[in-house]
Amino acid sequence: MTPPDASPAPTTEHRPTRFTLVPDDYHVPWAGTAADGRRFFLSDELFVPGRSAYVGLFLWDSSGVFEEIRVDEVGPDDDAERLVASRLAELGGHVLEPVEVEPFTREIDGVTFGWPVDRYDDGTWFIRIEPGDFIAYYAPWDGLEYDT
Repeated sequence: MTPPDASPAPTTEHRPTRFTLVPDDYHVPWAGTAADGRRFFLSDELFVPGRSAYVGLFLWDSSGVFEEIRVDEVGPDDDAERLVASRLAELGGHVLEPVEVEPFTREIDGVTFGWPVDRYDDGTWFIRIEPGDFIAYYAPWDGLEYDT
């Protein structure tokens, strides 16, 4: 038993600076490399509960350094599939494949988008998608497993 005044055990894990997105048939259908060499992640599942839904295209340079995010708010009369198709067309010929990228966040119209790094009370690091918090990655950051 740990004495009440003892500090928690230090974690050997370090804050992640990179993680891998691996395309799948669930929450990561569009991740890979665009025709121009940039890395990308596209989602039609971004949302702020009770407010808005979004289609977001996240772009990193060819080395995985964040460059930009392009966001479309999905209104009641919008077709998310059409917005996804339009964003995919912007990528030119693209390859769906695992990509290693850096986490980032950006605020657009008061909404945080991106992949923030956070830590649980037990010291475990994680990276989650925002808005919506429907994907969370953990060490070893290989993208093969995530929590939803």
